[in-house]
Amino acid sequence: MSVRAKLVLSAITSHSWSAESKTLKFSTQYDSTIPEDQRFQKATPSGEFSMQVDNPAALAQFALGKAYYVEFTEAV
Repeated sequence: MSVRAKLVLSAITSHSWSAESKTLKFSTQYDSTIPEDQRFQKATPSGEFSMQVDNPAALAQFALGKAYYVEFTEAV
């Protein structure tokens, strides 16, 4: 089983307890001029995902407003 979602990094929240810790919030986005977005919007019209990241090298891979694919695969 595998499900792929297209999400946009919509918010980055810093935390007072750690300069390295940030919460990344991803949301679905729909642009009617992009055929891929039309397909994703039909399958997942709304959604959010957030994660706290404490690794500066990992945080450097993300940019606010950019789109990312997230794949969910069953863990065994």
